Amino acid sequence: MKNIVRAAALGLLTAPLLLASCKKEGDDNTLEGPVPVADFSSTVDASQFPVRVSFKNNSQDGFIYQWDFGDNSGLGKGTDVVHPYQRAGTYQVKLTAAGRGGTSPTQQKSVVIPSACDNAGFSFLTACSGTGAASWTISNQPGAIITYAANGTTVVSSLPATGTQLPACLLDDQFSFGSNYAYGYDAGGVTGQTYSTATNTCGTARAASSSFIYKPVAGTLGQIILTTNKSFIGLSDSVVNKTYDILEATATRLRLSGTNPNGTKTVVTYTPQLSAVDQAKQFLTGGSTRTWKLDNTMAATIVVGPSDADPTGYYAGGLAGSLPPCQADDEFTFTMANTYQYNALAETFVAGSSGGCQAPRNVTTSFTFGAATGAGIAQFELAPATPSPFIGITDAPDRVYRIISIDNQHMVLRAGSSTAGTIFTMKLVVK
Repeated sequence: MKNIVRAAALGLLTAPLLLASCKKEGDDNTLEGPVPVADFSSTVDASQFPVRVSFKNNSQDGFIYQWDFGDNSGLGKGTDVVHPYQRAGTYQVKLTAAGRGGTSPTQQKSVVIPSACDNAGFSFLTACSGTGAASWTISNQPGAIITYAANGTTVVSSLPATGTQLPACLLDDQFSFGSNYAYGYDAGGVTGQTYSTATNTCGTARAASSSFIYKPVAGTLGQIILTTNKSFIGLSDSVVNKTYDILEATATRLRLSGTNPNGTKTVVTYTPQLSAVDQAKQFLTGGSTRTWKLDNTMAATIVVGPSDADPTGYYAGGLAGSLPPCQADDEFTFTMANTYQYNALAETFVAGSSGGCQAPRNVTTSFTFGAATGAGIAQFELAPATPSPFIGITDAPDRVYRIISIDNQHMVLRAGSSTAGTIFTMKLVVK
């Protein structure tokens, strides 16, 4: 009969009545042994997040145990257990014990889990006060990536240098952190492989998403520890123990430091992931000032059509290299402060039968920037000035320009509002 009772105890989680209905042969409605008494205590470890709680089983006369941790994570089993909690709050933990005498009444106790959002580093990292998830990109400002010697003060290298840009395959990377301790990496197509003052290369996109641990450290903003092999934040080079120190965390700026296997330290500065419109302006201006030229290396550098639905209906464009030299060398400079400057570099190409290379029409003016009306990611309108400002071609129908597509090196720009009778679509490249 003992074997029958043990089998019934093993089935208590799904069929508790089975054990209760089992009777010893020859006995009068009794089971072998005392009914178990379920009891437990808990210890909350908030030295890192997710918080881990150790449950010590103090039950009597049981040998099978079922745990309900109160967080909808599923049932656990075992005598003493450790359970991580992904969210702060008060949870009702239940323990049921089974033994030769049957199934115990369930023991229930409250466990209080503190919030990682009480730590400033974690709060800004994951946007606790907003959506509970924040996405960051590497800054393109000078000194966004600095490598220090082991002493932490001597600069070994610093990127980008003033007047230069980080590679596009690095600038389009997104690093997302959730308050549920999930880390997501989006390469945007390719992943940067190596970064130094001498070598910048791009390669196959890597899968670097991971869960992460946030560890408060007294006197600092804490640490991020990735839990998945081959995961990384910022640069694909590995850091010791996949541990990143949070040096700065605000709504507009994040700085992380990692120790490299050779003892040097790399500090990377991040900015929040921008909206499509803001990102378009970031690319247009390079974050400060950026100069563009018509991309004369491409076929159909300029096409003309009657509408967004038919952008090439009037003219499908010429061969690569077919622009007049006085047009191909024009420079168009944009700043984050909404200033536009046109530099003809000697002559301006004027459209029309009586046009051609003429006196330069250099001009500086302001522009307004916002979402596009009609096709496009964003649009801007040049303010009136003398000479009349333009980009690419002098006979644009108005001063509205719509950004159809843009990245860190290339832009497709459409001259003419969505209601214009003629539109010019141009390919440009960063100078």
